[in-house]
Amino acid sequence: MNTTQHELDASGAASAVRTPVIQEINGTAPGNPADRAVKRQRVLDILDAAGRDALLLTTNTALTWYLDGSRVHISLAGDPIAAMLVDRDGDHLVTFNNEAARIKAEELPDGVALHTVPWHGQLHASAALLARGGEPLAEAEVAAELRTARQQFLPGESARYARLCADAAAAMTDVLSQATPETTEFGVASALAARIVAMGAEPLVLLCNGSSRSGFRHPLPTHAPIGRRAMAVVCARRSGLVANVTRWVRFGAGTPAELDAEARIAAVEADIFDATVPGARLAGIFAEIQEAYFRHGFGADQWTLHHQGGPAGYAGRDPRATPATDDTAVLNQTFTWNPTGPGVKIEDTVQLTEAGISVLSVDPRWPAATVNGIARPLTLEL
Repeated sequence: MNTTQHELDASGAASAVRTPVIQEINGTAPGNPADRAVKRQRVLDILDAAGRDALLLTTNTALTWYLDGSRVHISLAGDPIAAMLVDRDGDHLVTFNNEAARIKAEELPDGVALHTVPWHGQLHASAALLARGGEPLAEAEVAAELRTARQQFLPGESARYARLCADAAAAMTDVLSQATPETTEFGVASALAARIVAMGAEPLVLLCNGSSRSGFRHPLPTHAPIGRRAMAVVCARRSGLVANVTRWVRFGAGTPAELDAEARIAAVEADIFDATVPGARLAGIFAEIQEAYFRHGFGADQWTLHHQGGPAGYAGRDPRATPATDDTAVLNQTFTWNPTGPGVKIEDTVQLTEAGISVLSVDPRWPAATVNGIARPLTLEL
């Protein structure tokens, strides 16, 4: 069986060549066909509203969403090695010639035409030249519309996300349950990295602070031992989706002050969950966040000392909520809120369902307490 692949020269001119199909891993093309059809229609609706015929997708967030989980990166810190031209005739993925074999074998969903440019060519310019009838819409021109298109999760991606989040939570349990006061922050981070990679994901963020560094809210790990109490944070990406989880470990019983602060930050989060309902504006939820800190004894300025999270999914936050964010929450949307206070933080990835908030990053082995009807993680005491 053969398929048509197009090679674009450095100027963007295309020529068709016949190449054999490369067997896909496990014989299954990536992406859920039913979900992809809905996503394509959402993009066509954006084109209709803009009065245009093509859209060029260039960011990792947009590409992995539209391709339904394909890996389009090499370096985690680099730009995608592919661009997608969506027009009314079909989907056209453009990549560099040295990436094409892997993309075709392992990452190309059914129904997507693959085009190549030289490894030294102009990826975005070449992809744009495929558009018929003029220059395509740039992704930045419809960033808000694309974010809206990503909000309501579809069945296939919801199932993938739930599995990823559960796996990330299990990795936290496995690593922190083996920690000792002498384990270094780098030791925790490296063990988490090994678990995340072993489960087929990419560790985008790994944070850890032990007792000596508890004042830092974004603590990149160091060689310091974690001591009596430590926080670990992981953001793990698989199939384009990013799971966000924070957990705490303590050696010995908590002090009254620690237990009180932990209970109060969980109460702040419970108020945020109550405010996260279909139709709520993110700015309105943020106003509840600000009030919840004050209501639970953290001080009115606490929200200014760390970001508070927001919608999640194909980006760590999509977008990060602020007092000015006007997006509207919808059913089946996913969120990661992360209220923090001095020495405390709580963070899980959740989904807004018809039954309310469903926590996705759950490991039944981790100790939990029910807060306002939802099981929330406690500090693991060893």
